[in-house]
Amino acid sequence: MKQQPENQQQPSLYLDVCCQNEEPRLPLHTSIVLFLLSYCECKFFKVYLVFKKPSSSESLRSQLPEHLDSSDVQSEALPQLVRDCRLPAVLDETGQLCRAGLAVVLRHIINKTIEADPSRNDVLALLGFKKTCLKACAEVSRWTRLCEIEIPSAVEEHLQNPANDDQQVPLSILTLERRLAEPVRVHNDDKIRRRKLQEQRREESAESQENLDSESGLGQSSQACDGLELRAALAKLSVDSVPALTTRENSEIRKVKTADLPPLEHVFAEGLYFTLTDSLNQYFLVVFLFLFHPFLAKACGLLLSIPQAPTSGLPILSAEDNPHSLPVEEEEGREMAPEVPFVGGPRPTMTKLKENGIEAVFTPHPCPSWTLPWESLPGAINPTEGKMSNIRAVRKMQQLNNLVARVTELARPGYTIVDFCSGTGHVGIVLAHTLPDCQVILIENKEESLVRAQSRSAELGLKNIGFIQANLDYFTGPFHIGVALHACGVATDMVMEHCIQAGAAFVISPCCYGFIQNAVKFSFPKSKRFQDTLTSKEHMILCRFADQTAVQLPPDRRLIGKQCMGLVDLDRSWAAETHGYSVRVMTMEPESCSPKNNMLVGRPLQKSGLEVTAGRLEEAVHN
Repeated sequence: MKQQPENQQQPSLYLDVCCQNEEPRLPLHTSIVLFLLSYCECKFFKVYLVFKKPSSSESLRSQLPEHLDSSDVQSEALPQLVRDCRLPAVLDETGQLCRAGLAVVLRHIINKTIEADPSRNDVLALLGFKKTCLKACAEVSRWTRLCEIEIPSAVEEHLQNPANDDQQVPLSILTLERRLAEPVRVHNDDKIRRRKLQEQRREESAESQENLDSESGLGQSSQACDGLELRAALAKLSVDSVPALTTRENSEIRKVKTADLPPLEHVFAEGLYFTLTDSLNQYFLVVFLFLFHPFLAKACGLLLSIPQAPTSGLPILSAEDNPHSLPVEEEEGREMAPEVPFVGGPRPTMTKLKENGIEAVFTPHPCPSWTLPWESLPGAINPTEGKMSNIRAVRKMQQLNNLVARVTELARPGYTIVDFCSGTGHVGIVLAHTLPDCQVILIENKEESLVRAQSRSAELGLKNIGFIQANLDYFTGPFHIGVALHACGVATDMVMEHCIQAGAAFVISPCCYGFIQNAVKFSFPKSKRFQDTLTSKEHMILCRFADQTAVQLPPDRRLIGKQCMGLVDLDRSWAAETHGYSVRVMTMEPESCSPKNNMLVGRPLQKSGLEVTAGRLEEAVHN
């Protein structure tokens, strides 16, 4: 089996290969990446097919693009950064920056293709907002979860456990059908819906005129025009010029309330326009149609050819003309009971908690005057060298003092420290420089920020640092300490969960409490005591008011905001303690360094797979 060359001359793309009945197979994510490589005619990567067991890709050659330059490699021979991530993954020429996860890798292939040939508008069209993301591929999108997680998981499960004659239709397929039956809800769709109303009224007027003409014996007929949604979709797909949908709506249409406007119908799964989500959903649905019973295609009725669709060889999804309505159970873990409106500000909720013995508690700061030696540190470390005002740079240094002090207290030589949501690397780079005996990994999903962090690191000559562009879940490697500065909303909870699963300590500064909401992974409140006292709606009241700590607000409102912050983080800390953690909620010093100045410092009292010295354990119990 060929091994990876030590000196990389081009980026390396690592694709997973699985085995079924001792025969190598290409998983779905690998197949999608290979398809995009072929579609883009991209030859910028050295491709490695990763085997978990000794094997060869010879039997797979017929399934690979003709001119693909690929080699075989075993998983234990992968570079450490790649080994710590889920595949697919791309490692850059330096070996320090790894891009992991399906969406990130696809986006990188697209960007490399456009960079080499800016005329590839067909490839550019695959990108979405500001050309920094895939169309319709945000982690919070229900469509993205459906096509990237739920349907692929159902396919993989079926491949591992072939269906019996009485195999049930997977819930994800039924969920897709239900979603397609709902009206399209996209940002700023008001204008299109008003155009649709105008067209509907015009058609009604034409029908009335046709009836009058028929009664008068003129016998003229009127042919209904194509639907607005379909014409909007074709305008995006067609390379030819398409007439404008309609002229500006009249004043009568503009006065119609939004609630009274007609809903938009699906043309494609995501809405009106063809996106990468549609491609993925099509791919997985076609797999289903081949794997499951023949009745599935007839029962679901989801496949419909659309004129002038891309020549992908796959039909386009549509919810039109679906005569069957399959029963759909409610999504797992979701209660669909109607919400009861909550009336009142934070005081009733805080009083309710106090009556049940729950109040915000802040641990005294152990070393409020500790500071990094900023004057002697290299310029590339100092926030004043970045693109921020002097006042903001000073506050950033104060925030770093707090986090670095806590991490330094927890760190030991040989530890791996992960800076989650690292941005341009203010925290991670300081830690790598301050703790040269530790390995520091920066994880960030925004490529521009991570490239800037890598450039700063190169200027400092740091060797104990690595960079991963990926969603948090794609990092699977072991580590000892997780840190995050101002992790927004549920990002704080995601980082805490990742640390708990790894048995790692954490130092986290939460932010954007108002963005906290119940999601697939989390429901709030998190701890049993809070759950027994507050409803989810009451907890959200705390979260909304926890954001009211800005300096321009009156002191009494800031105090209430601070107390709400403390209560939300107390709930988080109690939830972590049920996993065997000791957690302290404390305030950064000075408090003026940030309106969001809370810190959650947690350490496991028992670590799975990691040694805990007697001194560390005594220190944890003492604190």
